[in-house]
Amino acid sequence: MEHLGRSGLLDDKVVLVNGGSQGVGAAIARAAVREGAVVAVTGRRAQPGEALVAELAAGGGKALFVRADLADAEQAKGAVAEVVAAYGRIDCLVNSAGLTSRGTLLDTTPELFDQHIAINLKAPFFAMQATVADMVGRGAPGTIVNIITSSAHGGQPFLAPYVAAKAGLIGLTRNAAHAHRFDRVRINGLNIGWTATEGEDATQKTFHGAGDDWREEAAAKLPMGKLGQPDEIADFVVFLLSDRSGVVTGSVIDWDQNVLGGLD
Repeated sequence: MEHLGRSGLLDDKVVLVNGGSQGVGAAIARAAVREGAVVAVTGRRAQPGEALVAELAAGGGKALFVRADLADAEQAKGAVAEVVAAYGRIDCLVNSAGLTSRGTLLDTTPELFDQHIAINLKAPFFAMQATVADMVGRGAPGTIVNIITSSAHGGQPFLAPYVAAKAGLIGLTRNAAHAHRFDRVRINGLNIGWTATEGEDATQKTFHGAGDDWREEAAAKLPMGKLGQPDEIADFVVFLLSDRSGVVTGSVIDWDQNVLGGLD
């Protein structure tokens, strides 16, 4: 995939990407390293996380894998503490971890609902809490980007608990941005649309009986002729993390090819 050339947007920044071992998170980690950052990524499984860190190191990047189950708030906070212990500070946080298992209003169990809240809302809340505490404690500016979803505007019937949690993350993004604007901590969100990731491949095959050619079939029906691409999202996230995005904070940006409110 084409991407922005290196411009040093994140030179010497310490960046934590939660859910960074694959998919959009991994693409963000690669882009951040390319732009000069020291990057830490979290994930539940050691193999993909350690493989990504090895890949980044082989390319001359500096990276750390932190194994964590973000559904546990203490582990979400602990991942931030581990980054601060390793590098002395945290400058940027990306909350990219997400649970997309299906459930409607009528068939969602309390257990499934709690899982969505834990990963899609509670984990970002406490990761942000620990990150902002480090920034405020040092009297230093910082940036946070929350990866949300265009489905948070309403979404499909089979995404009820996912939408509920992600809509909460929109509110949290704006609330925290307002609360810490005078601390110079900028917090923004990205409502991404249908994206070509490993996780989406598994979801399509598990829940929708899709074949190996589902990406091509989906792309043919989309306005731009393709699904959202992780590396393109990553370039946008790096820009939001960087000083080049200026004063913007509290913005939740729709990054999709479907226009909200547009009707045929």
